[in-house]
Amino acid sequence: MTTRLHPDTATYALALADDALVSAQRLGWWISRAPMLEEDVALANIGLDQLGQARALLSYAGTADGRDEDQLAYFRDEREFRNVCLVEREQADFGVTMARLLVLATWQHTLYDALRGSRDATLAAVAAKAVKETAYHLDHARSWVVRLGDGTEESHRRMQAALDHEWPWREELYDSSFVAGELIESGVAVDPAALRTSVEEQLEQVLATATLAVPDVPPVISRGRSGLHTESMGYLLAEMQHLARSHPGATW
Repeated sequence: MTTRLHPDTATYALALADDALVSAQRLGWWISRAPMLEEDVALANIGLDQLGQARALLSYAGTADGRDEDQLAYFRDEREFRNVCLVEREQADFGVTMARLLVLATWQHTLYDALRGSRDATLAAVAAKAVKETAYHLDHARSWVVRLGDGTEESHRRMQAALDHEWPWREELYDSSFVAGELIESGVAVDPAALRTSVEEQLEQVLATATLAVPDVPPVISRGRSGLHTESMGYLLAEMQHLARSHPGATW
């Protein structure tokens, strides 16, 4: 008899999976659109890393109710997704993409570093691999933010504007309300709120090196973890899920 995953653990894994899945979908937009060929490849590889993390976590979350990774990715409706709103919004500006990647990768790397010590063997194993991948994502984002922030007057202006645009959306990353308290107390999950100090310090260090100001903007109140998303999410899912929903049950 197969033991099903506890619903609380599944909810936690699903939220982390959705962050990675939606981020991967957005990064895929840059293939053929990045400012140079090498960056096409770099962003594609980062997106593939995120997709790999999503697949592992979706497969694990699905053991709670018998759904596989494809069913969870392609046949859930918008309100069932639990990603933070930070990752779902359009990012057709390269500076915005780098600012968002800096915030997300700093948070993910810090999270997975802590999650390696999870008492859940599967989560710990996923984190052990993901922490290496997100280290590269973070290094890549840092390099571009510093390069643009400490570059020309125009690149500095645009990088600061991109940072101002993304900064208010990071607050939801520290929301602990979607994680069952028992998971944190038992050492299965990492409390997102506990990551704030480390993540913010790392971000501020990068901005100082890039000669960028820490944005003085109020946080956006977003509820992606509760299934309440921005207008962009519906369009993203329509594109991502179209093929699978047009040919349900097909394999290739």
